[in-house]
Formats: sequence, C-alpha cells, structure tokens
Amino acid sequence: MKAMILAAGLGSRLKPLTDHCPKALLQAGPYTLLEFAIRKLKAAGFDELIINVHHHAPMIISYLERNLNFGCEISISDESDQLLDTGGGIQKASWFFSDGQPFLVYNADIIGDLDLSALYARHLKQQSLATLVVRKRVTNRYLLFGTNSQLCGWENLQTGERRIARASSDPPMQLAFSGIHVINPEIFPLIQTKGRFSIIDTYLALAGSNLITGYLDESQLWADAGKPESLNQAGEIAKLITFSDRNSV
Repeated sequence: MKAMILAAGLGSRLKPLTDHCPKALLQAGPYTLLEFAIRKLKAAGFDELIINVHHHAPMIISYLERNLNFGCEISISDESDQLLDTGGGIQKASWFFSDGQPFLVYNADIIGDLDLSALYARHLKQQSLATLVVRKRVTNRYLLFGTNSQLCGWENLQTGERRIARASSDPPMQLAFSGIHVINPEIFPLIQTKGRFSIIDTYLALAGSNLITGYLDESQLWADAGKPESLNQAGEIAKLITFSDRNSV
C-alpha cells in the first residue's frame, strides 16, 4: 500500500532547533520524527512511500540513504524551489498514486499509537473521498462535523471566522484535525487550485458535493511534536511505542 509523509515544513515554531536541521530529523525519544512515521506506516502495511522535502532537503535524502530507506520503497517529492503547503504538496505527488488505490497521508509531526490499518479499513468501508483523523482536544481552529460524521465546516475561535461547507441536520461537532488522512486519488481531477494551498481549503470546497468524513482518534498515546513544549512529550510517548523490526536495518 502507498502513503505520503509530509516532511517539508520549515519548523518555524521549533527554532533554533530547526536552524540547521529539518524538523523531520529532530529526535523524539528513540526515534527521529521521520523514522517514527516510516516505521509506523510500514508496520501497518504501507511500504511504498513518498516523502516531500524542502527545508534542508539534502539532509533528509542522505539520512534515508544511510538507513537503506528503513526497508521501504521510498520516492522523494522535491519542493526545494517552492514550499507548497499540504494541498500543493499532495497534488505535486499525485503521479505516485496512479494505481487508483486510496493512499494515506501522515504528517511527520505526529507521534501516537493510532491503528492505521483500522483507519484504512474504515475508509474503504465508507467509500469517502477522504477520511480525516480528528481528536477531541483544545485548539483555536476546529473542523465541524455533522450528520454521519460528514465534514460540514471549519471555524477559528480566535478570529471568529466560520466557513460552512454543507448543511447538517445535527448540531456540528468541533473536532481538531490530527494531520493524518486517507484520500481517494479521484480527488485530483476535482482540485482547481494550483501551486501552494492548504488541503483543508480543498476539503471545504469539495465537502458540499462529496463525502468527506471524520475518524475519531481516541487513543491515549498522542502528541503533536511541532512545538517545543510538545517535542519532549512526544519523545516520552515514542518510548512507549516499539516496532518489532527496528534492528533489522
């Protein structure tokens, strides 16, 4: 199965740690963030991967070569010339998903014990255009989900901005996106935006006429390692998660 790891970010919130090191190569307990993402995907059966790179891209490429791609088939989507954000990054890598099968996207910031196989199975069963992993946690920006966990909007509590993508007969539920999603490649012809753009904007634009659903992650072990205060927490959580083949490379 195929998956994409988003590893191109500047890591601005983690400065000065990311001044001379890409965020994906920062250490979280026994793993770099990138190693954790690769091994988690591989353990769930995703062994054909594409990784987008931008900030200190040669360091990530060299790291993968030294570690023999951790036993996976890995391609690189090079965004060195322009950082494309989540939507643009996924669109640039669309050639990799020409087999017509749903693929998983994993943000390298995330450390957790979510069952990716169960997520993928749910996506196949629901036949959604995209399935977004969400959690009940405090944040400023929420996705809104209505009837049958369908995406119906987005809101920013800090600015008061609210975008409604579709009507819902149920009061919308506020849930925070976790940076993990499963996407059907049928989405690519539907994307009208080019260049740099957020995948969330795409989901909101398509939710009115396409099935885009949420998948609630209630696992106890979870951290977003994209901020200094949570990087140490992510490291402690990573210590509790092991992969049986770690010493095989």
